Order: sequence, then C-alpha cells, then structure tokens
Amino acid sequence: MPAAPNKKPLPVDPKFAQAVEMYETGLKALQERKFDKAKTAFQKVLDGSSRELGDRARVHLNTCVLLTEKNELRFETSEEHYDYAVSLMNQGDYVGAREHLEKLQKNPAQRDYVTYGLAALDCLTGHLEDALRRLGEAISSNAQLRFQARNDGDFHNLAEDPRFTELLYPEKRTKLP
Repeated sequence: MPAAPNKKPLPVDPKFAQAVEMYETGLKALQERKFDKAKTAFQKVLDGSSRELGDRARVHLNTCVLLTEKNELRFETSEEHYDYAVSLMNQGDYVGAREHLEKLQKNPAQRDYVTYGLAALDCLTGHLEDALRRLGEAISSNAQLRFQARNDGDFHNLAEDPRFTELLYPEKRTKLP
C-alpha cells in the first residue's frame, strides 16, 4: 500500500478559534446556570465572522434570555423582599442573602430592619465587629429591635461578648459614682 502524501494542516483562523472558545465558554456557563456569563460569551460569538457558529450561539443566547426572565424574582413589597432574604439566610445561602439585603439597603424606610438583618448575617458569618456595629445602628434607629435581638439565635456567636450585652441590656450597666 502506498504511503499517503503528507498533508499540511489547514491554517486555523485565530478569530474563528477565539469564537469557538467563547462558544464553549458560553455552553459551560449555560450548563452551570450562569446565564449572565453565558449571554456575554454568546454575544461575543455573534460579533464574530462565523455565521454557522453565530446561528448556534443565537439559539443558546435566546435560551439564556428566556431562563433569566423566568427565574427573575419579583416582590410586591420591600417587606416581602426582606422576608425572602431572611429565608435565604436561614437556608445557609449567605451570599444570596447579602446580595438581597444590600439591594434593600437603598430603601430608607426599611433601613433599620435591613441593618438588623445584615448584623445577623455578619454574626452568622463570623464578622463579629461588623455585627456589633450594625446591630448598634439598627437599635439606635429602632429601639424595638433590641428586644428582638435578645431572642434571636442568629446572634449566638456574640452571646459572651460584653459589648453585645450592653447593647441589649443598657439598663444593667453599672453606674459609677
């Protein structure tokens, strides 16, 4: 059998290779349900020169848009949004809870409760100094939160800290002559 002639590999267009890489990045992000990252990658493929790859990317981009709209949370009130953030905290999704509480912080009407929620979250995540500072802010805005914090298990990491006790029980401070 005669030897096959040596064929030189076709030169790879660097722009096409980059588009393929972006397409693969988009697919991976889509599979991981990271829709914003996937949309960005697929948009870059659309900007490229490969029509076939662009057509495939457009289908996946539309999928990302539909899934993002479907999964977008909508809240009737800021109280409902706050309750959702607290539920995330109770489930252990501290990153998600922080994102929602920080969005809520922009609403001055809810600032005391949001600050309280962030204080609880800081305590749960081991940021005790921030927890004490925020809890003090929340209590100074709304003294009723002092009573809520007394029975809130989220502050268990601060139970032995005298500064925490002073915040919750100011009437027990010893007065010097």
